[in-house]
Amino acid sequence: MPSLLFLRRPHLYLSPSRFSQLSTSTTAMGSNSLIWFRKGLRIHDNPALLYAAEHSAHLYPVFVIDPHFMAPDPAAFSPGSSKSGLNRIQFLLESLADLDSSLRNLGSRLLVFEGVPAEVIIRLLKEWNIKKLCFECDTEPYSQLRDNSVKEFASVSGIEVFSPVSHTLFDPVDVIQKNGGKPPLSYQQFMKLVGQPPMPLEQQLTSLPSIGTLGDCGVLSVPKIDELGYCGITQEEFSPFRGGETEALNRLKKSLDDTEWVSNFEKPKGDPSAFLKPATTVLSPYLKFGCLSSRHFYWCLQDVYRKVKKHTSPPVSLVGQLLWREFFYTVAFGTSNFDRMEGNRICKQVPWKDNEELLVAWREARTGFPWIDAIMVQLHSWGWMHHLARHSVACFLTRGDLFVHWEKGRDVFERLLIDSDWAINNV
Repeated sequence: MPSLLFLRRPHLYLSPSRFSQLSTSTTAMGSNSLIWFRKGLRIHDNPALLYAAEHSAHLYPVFVIDPHFMAPDPAAFSPGSSKSGLNRIQFLLESLADLDSSLRNLGSRLLVFEGVPAEVIIRLLKEWNIKKLCFECDTEPYSQLRDNSVKEFASVSGIEVFSPVSHTLFDPVDVIQKNGGKPPLSYQQFMKLVGQPPMPLEQQLTSLPSIGTLGDCGVLSVPKIDELGYCGITQEEFSPFRGGETEALNRLKKSLDDTEWVSNFEKPKGDPSAFLKPATTVLSPYLKFGCLSSRHFYWCLQDVYRKVKKHTSPPVSLVGQLLWREFFYTVAFGTSNFDRMEGNRICKQVPWKDNEELLVAWREARTGFPWIDAIMVQLHSWGWMHHLARHSVACFLTRGDLFVHWEKGRDVFERLLIDSDWAINNV
């Protein structure tokens, strides 16, 4: 985790609220730009993409398949890589295919590479004579290390870097600084520090600068899952939730069209056993991959609230759920060792059992408790569970019954959930 020494913005690190103040790029007009997609797999409300396109002769949209997350691991307890089950890998590939389709509609395409991302990006910056590099800020520790190495190269090479905060409603750096350099440790304290988030960007792209000469760089198309080395691996069922911005916006519209449901939404109420039609939006995986802008979601909800006579409020409303997400992102970013018990100043130190047999029985839906086992079957099959179902199996594993370390359960969630999110899974 970053310490407070790193809670600062590097050169040209700009939040989206400052984006509208930029009238022209500081880079020479008509130069080559690279937009590096990681999360933020969307066209709408994407300040990094808009800025990359501005005043550029050629724009290279790039995604790098990272073996750290994607390489097949035959030793893992379920089909997939060492870090991710097949459901999330499939969801990501569907999201990339949808992004590629959207870029093609704008006269461009997604350029896919495979390798260590920082090394690939640095090679492309050299090969294509890039003068402007844009990518959405990512606050996860692995991502921070990756991005800092690229920023260092760009700095010494005279390449402009624009890395806006657009995966979250607020900049965790700003919130922590407002709180005296420490993350707020309660939802109420967090709410006192933040106001209304910025509005989503209104500018709509109708075209993008053309892709320049590619050279001999080994560009790939968006692969199918078997092309990643999973051709010999079978899975009985994939998640019914398809990835991509198009699906995200359609699902959002369907949810918002039911204004009565939106205005009356109140967590923790809801039916976790609802199967064919889940009793929630199922927008979390789209937020996780940035197929849906959290700012767009937030302000769409505000539009619904303005049209109804009465609605629920944070922390139980739908807007309240978005703000919970912000709270956990901020605490995670500002807390050293947030993803482990030892060395974590805000985590209670508990002498958990080290019982692999109990863990495996829970993980494989063999506890003998029908409700718990049914939820774990759904997790393996769909990569998704209702939030109350998640609470049920998490509590059963830890303080509720088995007393197995929460980190062990976190690792299972981290692997199998299509909406696996580092800042939230470690709560």
